[in-house]
Amino acid sequence: MLRWPSSLRVRLGLWHSILLGVPLVVFALVCYLAFSQALVGGTDRFVAEALAAFRRELAAERRAGLPGEVAMVSTVREVRFHEMNIVVLAPGGRVVAIATAAGQTATTAPLRADDQRLVETLRRLPTVTGGQTITVETGGGAARLRFEPLEDAGQVYTLAARYPLREAEATMDGIRRMFAVAVPLLVLAAAASGYFLARRSLAPVASMAEQAAEISVMNLHERMPVSGGDELVRLATVINALLDRLEQSFAQQRRFMADASHELRTPTAIVRTEADVTLSLAHRSEGEYRESVAIMQDASQRLTRIVDDLFLLARSDAGHLVMHLAPLQLEDVVDDALRGVRPIATQRAVRVALAAAVEAPMRGDADLLGRLLLNLLDNAIKHSPAGGTVTVAMRSDGGQHLLSVTDEGPGIPSEARERIFERFFRVDAARTRAETSRTSGAGLGLAIARRIAEVHDGRLELAESRPGLTCFVVSIPANGHLPAPQRNTIVARS
Repeated sequence: MLRWPSSLRVRLGLWHSILLGVPLVVFALVCYLAFSQALVGGTDRFVAEALAAFRRELAAERRAGLPGEVAMVSTVREVRFHEMNIVVLAPGGRVVAIATAAGQTATTAPLRADDQRLVETLRRLPTVTGGQTITVETGGGAARLRFEPLEDAGQVYTLAARYPLREAEATMDGIRRMFAVAVPLLVLAAAASGYFLARRSLAPVASMAEQAAEISVMNLHERMPVSGGDELVRLATVINALLDRLEQSFAQQRRFMADASHELRTPTAIVRTEADVTLSLAHRSEGEYRESVAIMQDASQRLTRIVDDLFLLARSDAGHLVMHLAPLQLEDVVDDALRGVRPIATQRAVRVALAAAVEAPMRGDADLLGRLLLNLLDNAIKHSPAGGTVTVAMRSDGGQHLLSVTDEGPGIPSEARERIFERFFRVDAARTRAETSRTSGAGLGLAIARRIAEVHDGRLELAESRPGLTCFVVSIPANGHLPAPQRNTIVARS
């Protein structure tokens, strides 16, 4: 079984030959039929004109006083055409006169076999009522036979003429041979030219494929040359855009791994160092052991928080963040979050206030929404000056529940506002990592908060930031979370 070739160049060459070859074959057939009809039509006109000349000569013989059949025999002798048989049959099929193709005229003499077949054919024809032309077979091939009624002295004779199609067939045979050679050659030329054009046209694509094959993680900065036709330019642009995204993703992944390693190294180094110091002495007091264990406990708690945050982000990126959806009152979640951060706020001499609250029923995951608010509040408390106030406000607008968290900190520099939701990014890189916090303090809080808002079909945005005022706004649909069909987030309903 023939298979369609896999090479695109060969396919284009075949399609080129097919698209050109089929019309060419149809054109050749149409031309052949037209030539055939034209040659046969020319033969028919020649035979009809010969019979018309016979009638004119017969009329002249009759005017000269010759009797009917005698005039017919005389006319057959006088009117002769090369390779044409003229026959006159009396009623009943009797041969009055016949001019053979060899130039002889016969009446009662024995006829040749081919001439006898012509007479028998005419005798088998129905009664002649008008001129007709048919194709008959002779010993030398096909011929055109025209027969007409001939009236004379009250009797209806049959006048017929036969002319061979030898010349027409020879011409058509030459045309067939010409087409048999020319059409395949033209189709082959079309296939070759199609393959050549396809090869030339696809050469830039092959070059792009070779260049793309050489691009790896080590040289993601390289790009495809944008040149050629519009289609190739668009293809190169799309590939370059894909490479840009891949490079950004790899850079983000490298940065994430470096930052994660850096953040994990600090608590692990603290645990290891404290353990080494504790074990280096043979004898230590209970108080010293407790102090050492407390340090290792704080470091391990920080390490646990970072690992938990990374695990949550990893599950979210993989589309497997487990959500326990249930009816809830968002104002209750806000109230619980405020109570949870007040000890930290008191420790830093920061006041936390609820400026406005509304009833906000919805469906969502109370634990994840609580974590979102805790991250925002913890971030606001850490950046608020002593004696400052962190304000939380709620309102509902156009089917959305809106939460705003505002602090009186120094604000976020304009060059850092686009990056504050990136993982491990901190505006103040020198901030100590040992601060008391409900979150990891590793630059993951805002990234996690935004992701939680997104899985609830909401948004987290930096609404305003300037010295003395920084405001984050969370908007969540009031009609509850509606999981999108393409999302892989696992939803547990209750």
